Amino acid sequence: QVQLVESGGGLVQAGGSLRLSCEASQRTFSIRAMGWFRQAPGKEREFVAAIWLFSSTTSYSDSVKGRFTISRDNAKNTLYLQMNSLQPDDTAVYYCAASTSGLSTSRGDYQYWGQGTQVTVSS
Repeated sequence: QVQLVESGGGLVQAGGSLRLSCEASQRTFSIRAMGWFRQAPGKEREFVAAIWLFSSTTSYSDSVKGRFTISRDNAKNTLYLQMNSLQPDDTAVYYCAASTSGLSTSRGDYQYWGQGTQVTVSS
């Protein structure tokens, strides 16, 4: 069973940056992709970004493309999300997730989830 632990959330002013980290408890070779999702109050959990663990292939939602960068360090079993030019609409709980299926933007394709880390962007 893979456990995912996010860190790096916090309060930042609009235009600022944060880097989220997600550490996996173990390297499981069944995991093929990892991603970030977010959920704002009263809204559905939505896809943010994902990365294929065996190459540099990535996918981003239109709302974060050009501002956020997903990356991973396989040796450290750690996933990152660099968030720049943050806006109040980016305020949400951010979740790390792992998929045995492959690179996907769909929540249902992710089998493992972290507990989330709060990101708050003030205007």
